[in-house]
Amino acid sequence: MTYQVTIQPSGHTYTAKAYESVLEAAIDAGYNIPYGCRNGACGSCKGTVLSGEVDYGDYAASALSEEEKAAGKALFCCARPLSDLTIECREIVIGAIAPRILPTRVERKEQLSHDVMALFLKLPSNERLQFFAGQYIEFLLKDGKRRAFSLANAPHIDDFLELHLRLIPGGQFTEYVFNEMPDKAILRIEAPFGSFYYHEASTKPIIMVAGGTGFAPIKGIIEHMLHHQIQREVTLYWGARTKQDLYMPELPEAWAKANPHIKFVPVLSDALPEDAWDGRTGLVHQAVLDDIQTLGGYEVYCCGAPAMVDVAHKSFVNAGLPENAFYSDAFNYAKPVTAKVTAP
Repeated sequence: MTYQVTIQPSGHTYTAKAYESVLEAAIDAGYNIPYGCRNGACGSCKGTVLSGEVDYGDYAASALSEEEKAAGKALFCCARPLSDLTIECREIVIGAIAPRILPTRVERKEQLSHDVMALFLKLPSNERLQFFAGQYIEFLLKDGKRRAFSLANAPHIDDFLELHLRLIPGGQFTEYVFNEMPDKAILRIEAPFGSFYYHEASTKPIIMVAGGTGFAPIKGIIEHMLHHQIQREVTLYWGARTKQDLYMPELPEAWAKANPHIKFVPVLSDALPEDAWDGRTGLVHQAVLDDIQTLGGYEVYCCGAPAMVDVAHKSFVNAGLPENAFYSDAFNYAKPVTAKVTAP
């Protein structure tokens, strides 16, 4: 069975099958509504069901409260139609790039820290992946599962696709990458996905907030801005537990040194005595609030663990940031498995 979905305020309409999420059907129809994780963890796709009924699906309680559901809110990456729908959500006016499935070859792996690996993927010689800086790809595994990772390179650097993977103990895919993946392994991906990318319409100064490997898509966005000589003021706050978790600090330090409009503020939450750290400490979102009490004149790009993104969103809006000036991508890690996996 199929249902008609109408997006307000644009008036755009499309059809969705009963087993499809509202978001999946919108992407297939060429409409670009905001989303991030696509599995109910980040809340980026939250909107209002104005009329009709949905199956809310499985989602994280932190992403959609019972009060929000009572007010008509739903997560469109999880919600499936049970009738014709009218929904209200923001549409991104920049043209969407339709995701497609491609083979890739692992060109090389580069260990960036004790638990972060850079993975460089090579596409076939006759293929090029079009994407916006900050978007992500999904690996299609043989068991039908998917693993999503943000692109760390800007679109103009297209010899390879660069990913930053953090080792998750017991994590099926990351343990395979770190410990067993052979050189020149062939993997399938689908890409690009995500509405976390550089938005050109504004000239406001930008606050970028990264947690751990949330630095990856922000790296891509900043490299895109530098390539196109975009001079908007950028302050990057990169939060990590200890000094070694800032796995490539020399890069943002170089950006800041060479570009007066870029500032870099590393923040450690659990600095070790051997770190001899004399920089900022505490939670990364609080460092932002300590420096800038009123955020009404800024845009924020925030990427990292869902809990960090959620608290940053709420506290920044309370500090005056407009809702539509907060762009985010929340990393939702797959649950660890106990069985040994030798190939994806």
